[in-house]
Amino acid sequence: MPISPSSSAQGAREALAVRLSHLRRDAGLTGRELSARCGWHPAKTTRIQKGDAAPSDADIRAWCAACDVDDQAADLIATSRAVESMYQEWRRLHRNGLQQHQKDVNTANAQASLQRVYVSNVVPGFLQTTAYATALLGSITRFQGTPDDVTEAVAARVARSRFLYEGTHRYAVILEEWVLRSKIGDSQTMASQLRHLLTVMPLVSMSLGIIPATAVRTMWPLEAFYLYDDRRVNVETLTARLGVTQPRELADYAHAFEELSNMAVYGDEARALIDAAIAALG
Repeated sequence: MPISPSSSAQGAREALAVRLSHLRRDAGLTGRELSARCGWHPAKTTRIQKGDAAPSDADIRAWCAACDVDDQAADLIATSRAVESMYQEWRRLHRNGLQQHQKDVNTANAQASLQRVYVSNVVPGFLQTTAYATALLGSITRFQGTPDDVTEAVAARVARSRFLYEGTHRYAVILEEWVLRSKIGDSQTMASQLRHLLTVMPLVSMSLGIIPATAVRTMWPLEAFYLYDDRRVNVETLTARLGVTQPRELADYAHAFEELSNMAVYGDEARALIDAAIAALG
């Protein structure tokens, strides 16, 4: 069972808190003394040392100055930023619209030789048609209340599909059958999206499996995750993108992908499920 990446982020935050606590103790300071030097309430020091609050860059500089170890501030700030990148709220990522995040994802796609992708909610971005992506990103923008740059974001997202045809990129994708039946946009939009899946299935860069709704589950449905080579997993929740780089957890997600792949059907059986979903649209 994969460990929650949110717990991984919390564990990393707590490790940073331990480092800060050690600096305080090495300087011979109590929590109250450090708080006084930093000019904040002792409760803030307690929250940081417990890993309950993430220190800002300014907090870390003040902490290091209070402990007379200014030379360690840069390294601790870099560590703190890496920790916070593990848990990124969508509203923060999308605060200026969706386009920049789509470009960042394109960069991750360009750098990965192999992507293993499991989705239980929507078609992965690199397989989306323009109309499907427009309907989906439009609904995300409305829900999050972030700036509307859907047209530009869709162009960036659809551009990601070029990696299916360029270089040596490989994609192994597992969809739950429910994804085929969940109507994003109108019937025409959904039918076109499903036909596009049929079009990309024969590509040498693509392995597409579908887990039938009637499959006997040996692995329960999970939230969507994207495994980039063996370096990083991005897990998508309603409110945040969770990044995992710990080797043990990467192995857990690789194992989960293998289990899910074993339940999927491929080739003619997968095409039959897509054709049935198209027929059901009328």
